[in-house]
Amino acid sequence: MKTFDFIADTGDIRTDLYLSQKIEVSRSRVKKLCDEGYCSVNGKIVKSNKVLKIGDEIKFDVPEEKNLDATPEDLPLDIIYQDDDLAVINKPQGMTVHAGNGTKGGTLVNALLFHLDKLSGINGVIRPGIVHRIDKNTSGLLVVAKNDKAHVALSKQIENKTCHRIYVALLEGNLKQDEGEIDTFIGRNPADRTKMAVVKSGRQAITCFRVLERFNGYTLCEFSLKTGRTHQIRVHAKFLGHPIVGDPEYGYKNGKFNLKGQLLHAKTLEFIHPTTGENMSFSAPLPDYFEKVLKIIKNK
Repeated sequence: MKTFDFIADTGDIRTDLYLSQKIEVSRSRVKKLCDEGYCSVNGKIVKSNKVLKIGDEIKFDVPEEKNLDATPEDLPLDIIYQDDDLAVINKPQGMTVHAGNGTKGGTLVNALLFHLDKLSGINGVIRPGIVHRIDKNTSGLLVVAKNDKAHVALSKQIENKTCHRIYVALLEGNLKQDEGEIDTFIGRNPADRTKMAVVKSGRQAITCFRVLERFNGYTLCEFSLKTGRTHQIRVHAKFLGHPIVGDPEYGYKNGKFNLKGQLLHAKTLEFIHPTTGENMSFSAPLPDYFEKVLKIIKNK
C-alpha cells in the first residue's frame, strides 16, 4: 500500500482530477479507489466528486497491484507497431478485448499476455495494458500500454481529446448531410439495460461524421470521436436513422451479406508518444469482409 499526502494548492477542482494530476495513476483508477473509500479530505472519507478547497488536507491510499493472472493464449495477433512503452494492435472482428460478461478466454488480453513481454498493471488482473476498448464485433486499431507510466500518459491524452480515433462504417440508406456533428446524451436503454440509447439522463456524447462515398441504398461514412461513450458510433448512427450495416444490436435484423457483426472499423489512430513526444499515426486497411460488401454494392 502506498500512501500519498497533499495539501491542496488548487481549489474548485474534483478530488479525482486533482490526484490524477499529482501522481502517476490514471484518473479512472483514482476515481475507483476514491469511491471505494481509499481517500480522505480533512480526516473524512470522500468520494471522487468531492470538490476541493485550497488548503484541504488529502490522504490517498493506493493498494499494490495484484500479479497478472489472466492466462496467456497463443492466438493470432496483428501487431502494427511496438516498442518498450506501447503496442498498436489491429484487432479482428469477433475478438473481445478483455474478460467479462461470461467471456473468460480467447480475448485480446489473453493474446497480449502471450505475444508481449510486459503490460501495464493499472487496470488490474482483468484488463492489463488496456487503455481504451473497441467492441467485440468492431475491428481495427487500439493502443496498449506496456508500463504504468505510458498507461497514465495515454489515458490522459484520451481524456484530454489529444488522442484521435477515426472510424469507417457502412450505413443503411442514404444519409442526407455530407458532414455534421451529433451532440446528444447516451446512457443505458431503460427498456433493455444491455444496450445503450440516446437518453436525457445519459452522459454527453459528441461524434463528427463525413460522407466518403454514396451507393444505392447505402452510405460509407467516416466518424471521429470527441467523447468515448459505450457503443457511441453505433448508437449515433441509429439516432441519425441510418444504423450500421450488420449491427446485431442497433441495426436491421435481416441478415444481409451473411455478416458476423457490424461494418465498423477503427481505421486511424493518432497520439503523442508518452516518452519521446513524437506524433504517432497509424492506419489499418478495411477487413476483407468489409471490402467484399463494398464490391457487391458497387456492382449493383
